Amino acid sequence: MNNMNRSLYLSNVRLTDGQRVSVSIVDGRIEALGAHVDAPRDAPVEDGGGALLLPGFVEGHTHVDKSNWGRAWYRNEVGPLLTDRIGNEREWRKTSGHDAAAQSLALSRAFVQAGTTRLRTHVDIDSDAGLRHLEGVLATRHTMREMLDMQIVAFPQSGMLIRPGTVELLDDALAQGADVIGALDPALIDGDPVASLNATFALAQRHDKPIDIHLHEPGEIGAFTLKLLLDRVEATGMQGRVVVSHGFCLGALPERERDALLDRIARLRVALLTSAPPSCTVPPLKLCRERGITLFGGNDGIRDTWSPYGKPDMLERAMLIGMRYDLRRDDDLMIAFDCVSDAAARGCGFADYGLRAGARADLVLVEADNVAQAVVARPVRKLVVANGRIVARDGALVA
Repeated sequence: MNNMNRSLYLSNVRLTDGQRVSVSIVDGRIEALGAHVDAPRDAPVEDGGGALLLPGFVEGHTHVDKSNWGRAWYRNEVGPLLTDRIGNEREWRKTSGHDAAAQSLALSRAFVQAGTTRLRTHVDIDSDAGLRHLEGVLATRHTMREMLDMQIVAFPQSGMLIRPGTVELLDDALAQGADVIGALDPALIDGDPVASLNATFALAQRHDKPIDIHLHEPGEIGAFTLKLLLDRVEATGMQGRVVVSHGFCLGALPERERDALLDRIARLRVALLTSAPPSCTVPPLKLCRERGITLFGGNDGIRDTWSPYGKPDMLERAMLIGMRYDLRRDDDLMIAFDCVSDAAARGCGFADYGLRAGARADLVLVEADNVAQAVVARPVRKLVVANGRIVARDGALVA
């Protein structure tokens, strides 16, 4: 992100512990934060009016390239299987005139408006579309670069080995600007988990990129694939550079087998992502945190051919995480918020994050007594600061 000179003085705001502070921002970074902080010379002054100060939100897993956000309603009549949804989406994108550049830009702007300043998106790479969707999202990343730090995952949504030429396209995508190599259900989609994982790790090592794998595979099949994945993390030295998205199997295994996998996940510093879907099993949030595993949150798809649901509001996603994991106490709702803030930044590898001196100045102000109320009530964002610059006010973009 460009380090243009951006200074700002934000006064009269509250931290999550209730302390009233001011924030000095210089060159897009937090210079100081505390009760007695001087304003930078010639910096604009913004009175926060006693509002709650939060770090900019982090979307850990979405698909901005395929959203229908802002378009006419899509009538969903797709079949129940994963392969039904994949095939239907591929055909619809081919014939409907769906534009990944326009749609990713519309959704990214909506994310920023609601306080998201860091985002990881998976972008479809397949033998029908080639790199067309990637090119659209790369254009959006360039347009939004001053206010949204975007990571792009090259994602083989239609499978990798089952569609000849996809491995080569993924190789090209990483060379052309994708930040992460994605993967999808090596056993149930590709039909050969060993060969599929070998190809994924080979691409990661060739380009020195991290991995983010969609693992929908249930029960014992998912556990088998996960064990193979962990073997490769250990053998290739990729500890701390792999995310397992969804990981439904971890919510369905017998306790002994699950705990053995969680211990390996912790030791290998593999992070887990959940969208907290109500219709699927999910990894155990508190058990993961007790073991030191980073488990973070994301929306997955938003208003696309897969599902009519979703909204580019990470406070809403935190609320849904809280509901799915039965988080009711105020301190538990702090965990839900952590899933879309610090934990998500850590899981995705976003640097210089948080409310501390030296971090990039990504801040959100809301009218709420505390974090728990912010998550549950999801108030209009009073102010959004991205990279030291005010980009949204009272729920509307100003940048």
